[in-house]
Amino acid sequence: MSTKKKRDFLSFDNIPGAEIVALLELAARQKADPETCRQRQTLHGRVVGIFFEKASLRTRLSFETAVYQLGGHCIYMGPESGRIGERESIKDLAKVSSRYLDAFVLRTYKHDTIVQMAHYASKPVINGLSDLHHPCQALGDLLTIQEKCGRLQGVKVAFIGDCNNVCRSLAQSLPRVGASLSIASPQGYGFSGAFLKSAGVALFADPAEALQNADVVYTDVWASMGQESEAAHRRAIFQPYQISAELMAKAPKAIVMHCLPAHRGEEITDAVIDGPQSVVYDQAENRLHAQRALLCSLLD
Repeated sequence: MSTKKKRDFLSFDNIPGAEIVALLELAARQKADPETCRQRQTLHGRVVGIFFEKASLRTRLSFETAVYQLGGHCIYMGPESGRIGERESIKDLAKVSSRYLDAFVLRTYKHDTIVQMAHYASKPVINGLSDLHHPCQALGDLLTIQEKCGRLQGVKVAFIGDCNNVCRSLAQSLPRVGASLSIASPQGYGFSGAFLKSAGVALFADPAEALQNADVVYTDVWASMGQESEAAHRRAIFQPYQISAELMAKAPKAIVMHCLPAHRGEEITDAVIDGPQSVVYDQAENRLHAQRALLCSLLD
């Protein structure tokens, strides 16, 4: 019987830069030669459970496609199944499901749900999104930046908008691969000083200041899932942080990224998201390649 300890991917908290770089290199090799994945069939005969409390397009499609390309099979438990831990305890769910499944992908409202699943599950747990972290998105983002900029070392990313789960994962990962992150967010919507210091990222009130010398301009929705009741209030506060053609004129050579779905006309204008600087669809595709490499790393 194997005694190899299972590995999880919950956040970038304890993942060194060298490991991130190795994942990106694997993703790039597989993207360049996708037939290798199909021929190798790394997940042949394996089953991945996808447990989602929130609706999803890119996360579900990219993970299911990746598992299929690697020769495995997915079982999907969506929002209609209720929140994890309501019908039965997370402990029981994790221990029973570990007898059936070879890995878990979770998309939850609370990050603690994923932490508990990882604690009790005997198979790898992957964070497909929580309120605090979105590491799979950031992994695909780093792959995109590496492709478009030709490197990660020395690249400056400017994140304009809400300091949400995506921003947190970028803040944890970018400095570890030699890139920098500047954030522009309204007062009261930024990270704590302790987090900013530990991550090594800068916070500004003025978007134009954060954009100076940026290679990448990144934004996301102003109200995430679960914050719908705050949407109108946030729109008024975040309006000066919209990614518009006028703002992008201050960073004419930068690429524009958005993790999608986008609220066009709010955090980003049609002219920018559909413009020549936008790489949002390449970015979305790279979720597949990054997550396929992640599955290989955790399960091969």
